[in-house]
Amino acid sequence: MLRIPVMDVCPVVEHRAYAAKAAVGEPFPIRARIFREGHDELGAAVVLTGPDGKDRPRLPFPHLDNDHHELWVTLDEVGPWSYRIETWSDPYGTWLHDAPIKVAADVDAELMPIEGALLLERAATALPRGRTAERATLRAAAKVLRDTRRSPAERLEAATTPEVLDVMGRFPVRDLLGSTPSYPVFADRERALAGAWYELFPRSYGGLRGAIGQLDRVAAMGFDVVYLPPVHPIGRVNRKGRNNALVAEPGDPGSPWAIGAAEGGHDAVHPDLGTLEDLDAFVAATRERGMEVALDLALQCAPDHPWVAAHPEWFTHRADGTIAYAENPPKKYQDIYPLNFDTDPDGLYEEVLRVVRHWMAHGIRIFRVDNPHTKPVPFWERLLADVRRTDPDVVFLAEAFTRPAMMRALGTVGFHQSYTYFTWRETKEELEAYLEEVSGRKATVMRPAFWVNTPDILPTHLQTGDPAMFRLRAVLAATGAPTWGMYSGFEVLEHTPLRPGSEEYLDSEKYEIKHRDFDVPDSLAPFIARLNAIRREHPALRQLHRLRVHETESDQILCFSRRHLDDVLDDVVIVVANLEPSVTHETTVHLDLPALGIGWGERFTVRDELTGAVFEWGEDDYVKLGGDSPVAHVLTVLR
Repeated sequence: MLRIPVMDVCPVVEHRAYAAKAAVGEPFPIRARIFREGHDELGAAVVLTGPDGKDRPRLPFPHLDNDHHELWVTLDEVGPWSYRIETWSDPYGTWLHDAPIKVAADVDAELMPIEGALLLERAATALPRGRTAERATLRAAAKVLRDTRRSPAERLEAATTPEVLDVMGRFPVRDLLGSTPSYPVFADRERALAGAWYELFPRSYGGLRGAIGQLDRVAAMGFDVVYLPPVHPIGRVNRKGRNNALVAEPGDPGSPWAIGAAEGGHDAVHPDLGTLEDLDAFVAATRERGMEVALDLALQCAPDHPWVAAHPEWFTHRADGTIAYAENPPKKYQDIYPLNFDTDPDGLYEEVLRVVRHWMAHGIRIFRVDNPHTKPVPFWERLLADVRRTDPDVVFLAEAFTRPAMMRALGTVGFHQSYTYFTWRETKEELEAYLEEVSGRKATVMRPAFWVNTPDILPTHLQTGDPAMFRLRAVLAATGAPTWGMYSGFEVLEHTPLRPGSEEYLDSEKYEIKHRDFDVPDSLAPFIARLNAIRREHPALRQLHRLRVHETESDQILCFSRRHLDDVLDDVVIVVANLEPSVTHETTVHLDLPALGIGWGERFTVRDELTGAVFEWGEDDYVKLGGDSPVAHVLTVLR
């Protein structure tokens, strides 16, 4: 324990064994509880160490209340950072508190100025070289403190000027100095934190070259990332037919996640999609439009994948000698063999790392990892650390719809983002709790991605095809997390399930080529484009911290705010959403104004970024949403 104790430090991940998550340009809080015995004052500061190993200037660590200290910091360079907390006894702060009280009470009235002079002289002597002006300021004040021709009160007044306080604040006298260990933080590029993802199947557009023709449409909706399912050859053995039929009919293309055939495996492009050169062209065309490509990394094999013959030891063999296919009882995936990561861990690891670097060399800097929770966590820890050492800009998204502990573990060992339970959160209570959870302390290890739908998940709340519900879920996803995503077809309200009660799409694109008409009158494309434009215009929506849920008097109306605050900008967005959007609901919203940087009782102007309407708001505000009214307000505070 330090002489001046420091407890409850945050962010800290697994007792400093792993780095907390940060992103360049995103303010995040450092917090701790700091205290000491008695009534003497203490000082505290945060020292950041950058990727170059050099300390940055010491930052004062403000005291909030009840021994809680909090400092918001912003990192400006990708790479490994750390911070430590320094504490000390502050004799000048103690003197500054006690001297006016004692002098006013005529207690040690002559002694207090002398003690102050000694402190200022000591501070002046300790100043770094070149601080001539500051040294002169302190010595002049000390001289006044020693001037017995003046009254004690006059001497104190001359020695507590703003100039003296400024110098002593920057160069404090520090007794009993101590420091915590260093706590690691890794600053990723912004895309590891924030982005709008759009998933499409190139085979539905004639292959990679044909899919280039979709990029202008996707870019017009404001997306940052174009996510491609696996582009590799698809197995023929046990190939699934339409709607997951056990037997494929002639011409059925099979599931892209059944990877590998005679044409190649995880490092090859399906001949029907094109060639490696065609992939390069797709990546280049995406970049030209200001977007990036994310490629699926699915570590599993079709029965005719080249690895099955070359490395049978990488698979699990059953008692009858057959290789075990994938199962999630009662579901069976006869077209997929899972890999066994324990029979030849080093050999399999080296091959997977080779595959990842192969695609990195072709311009892929984002990987969406399929079912990472079915692979050993130490495998991912090793892989992600090796990639990060050489290419810290490469981002990995975990498609981990699984138990909270596993999701946390994957984030801890290096996954930059994770799919989440947002897709199934529907009620006000569920959404309020989840928004607070993913933006709270969990944010130091796991960044959320909110997806409105996926090829595997058609949520029940979308199955009516109600355009208002589609709009609502898009608003919640796009404003509730820095990263959100949608699968192609959402914008044209695709909503038919395979069967009642199923979350599978009827005529799923996973098993067949799909032709869509995106030029339909009720397309949500303009609405989605506006949402993504709002995200680009407001940094509050591209950061994870500073989310506040606000009270409403209706069980169907949710309200939360996001705030971006730094030395340059104070950006506040307030979202009010009707969770039963086809029905009109009215309520009063009760805002926590200090959370918005606004004093109690103040009035302020907000603009609805979806409609352009302007309102005067305060602590208590009436709203009417749904039915013939908008499904939600996305309000920005006009300073």
